This record gives sequence, C-alpha cells and structure tokens, in this order.
Amino acid sequence: MFETILAFMDKGGNVLWVIATLVLFMWTLIIERFIYFYLGGWSTDRSAAIDAWESRAERGSWNAKQIRRKLLSEARDFINENMSLIATCVALCPLLGLLGTVTGMIEVFNVMAVTGGGDAKSMAGGVQRSTIPTMAGMVAALSGLFANTALQRITSREEHLLEDQMTSDH
Repeated sequence: MFETILAFMDKGGNVLWVIATLVLFMWTLIIERFIYFYLGGWSTDRSAAIDAWESRAERGSWNAKQIRRKLLSEARDFINENMSLIATCVALCPLLGLLGTVTGMIEVFNVMAVTGGGDAKSMAGGVQRSTIPTMAGMVAALSGLFANTALQRITSREEHLLEDQMTSDH
C-alpha cells in the first residue's frame, strides 16, 4: 500500500507533496479544534469566563459591562483560534492544484518542443502531472471546506450561548 501511495505521489509531481503537506497541516488544525470543543478545553474556558462574571457582586454598571465585553472577547479569541489559518489552508489547496496544472502543462510543452509533438506517451506523463494535483487540490479543499463550515457553526453557536449565559441580572 505504501508503494502505491508513493507511485501516486510520484505521478503527481512535487506539487502533490506540497498539497499533501498542506492537507496534513490543515487537518491537524481541524482535529485540534474538534478536540478543543468536544473533549473539554472549551468547557473549561467557558466555565472560567462564566465564573469570573458570576463572581462579581455588581453587574449593571458601565465598568461591569466593560469587564463583560473583555471576558467575551477573550473567550472569542479562544473559540476562534486557528480558524483563519484553517480557512487560508482551504483556500490554498485549489491554488496549489492549479500550480500543479501549470507545472504539468509546462512539462507537456517541453516534451512537445523536444520531440516535435509526436511522442504521445511522453506527453501523457505531463498530463498526469497536471491533472492529479488539480484533483488532489480540489478534493482537499472540499474536505477542508466541509470541516471549516462545521467548525464555524460551532464557534458561532458557542459565542452566542456564552453571551446569553453572561447576563446582567442577579
């Protein structure tokens, strides 16, 4: 199986290795966010923010509202950590696929220039090097897009829930 993967990566060229590295990095960040939300990191941070707010004796003054805004802002920082980086990785995947297309087509044109366009077998290698990274970039972007959308829904929901839980009444 490992040899099959290496053969596929070789057919896609160097750009496919860059896409694979980017996908590994992107999915590491995505998995970290899911772990944060579902295995306790967020519940600890949310409880700390709510406890800090609830421990205040007075919650109606201008100063108290500014403290509430500060607590909510800090919680948003925790919630949205690495989200923009994930979105950037999702956007980069198809662009790197396009780079693979261009480099593969350059190889095809190089073969055409050297052989006069008569060697279809040599040109097929360049076509492979142009289509495989394109496909890989699009598949990677789609998988990251679905995960990013799910994470954005979670972050939005958690921000609103936290804001609702930090009330001004006693």
